[in-house]
Amino acid sequence: MRPIVRRDVCVVHATVPSRPAQWRGMTSESSTAEQRPDHYDAFADAYARANEEGLFNRWYARPAVLDLLDDVAGRRIDAGCGSGPLLADLEERGASVAGFDASPAMIRLARERLGAEADLEVADLTQPLPYGDEAFDDALAVLVLHYLEDWSRPLGELRRVLKPGGRLVVVVNHPVIPPVLHPELDYFATVPNEEEYDFDGVSATLTIWYRSLSAMSDSFTAEGFRILTISEQPVSPETPPELLPPSESDPTRFIGFIFFVLEAGS
Repeated sequence: MRPIVRRDVCVVHATVPSRPAQWRGMTSESSTAEQRPDHYDAFADAYARANEEGLFNRWYARPAVLDLLDDVAGRRIDAGCGSGPLLADLEERGASVAGFDASPAMIRLARERLGAEADLEVADLTQPLPYGDEAFDDALAVLVLHYLEDWSRPLGELRRVLKPGGRLVVVVNHPVIPPVLHPELDYFATVPNEEEYDFDGVSATLTIWYRSLSAMSDSFTAEGFRILTISEQPVSPETPPELLPPSESDPTRFIGFIFFVLEAGS
């Protein structure tokens, strides 16, 4: 079982694919086109419906991120919006949030959830963000970076908008998944894979960049972050049992995402 996650900035969204993706032997030299920032506009509504109560979004990534952040009351947090569920969670816990997403359709859905006055912007993490330096206590890059070949500029922008000592929570697909599913893959290479998914009856193709754990950690430290936590979180204890994968041991723990808490240097 493989989670699928979306590119739009700092978003917690995932769902189980309707059929397994196939490795196509692509390399970093291949001619895979970069996905447009508004790639999700074509299936935003279907995507939001598919993920609203799905295992990987509602019961895995979102609760884990909130657990890692702990008390957020009074903190200013820069988080991607998608259709808005994570921003709503943070606001309920007393945080002041700013949300952004590369998809105008996702911004529309987030406004429907959060209200017309919500601080939401259309913005692409590969470009300068529409915020001042040291504007936030925390930032979230949840299920986004593995859609990018180059992490340097996105991490640099997130470091810029964080106060010294501020936290960045990063969640990506676990790096052990690609070589387990595709033994022919060079674990230490950074390579793209086109994967096809079904979101509530709507088909979509996404490109995910595989990279090693050491490549991830090197990217973090190169942009001025210190790694505070590397975690492999379980699902929420409130997860409906019928959503859990079959397991002879503990179905609440499986290899899906890897979670990092980083600290911005001074």
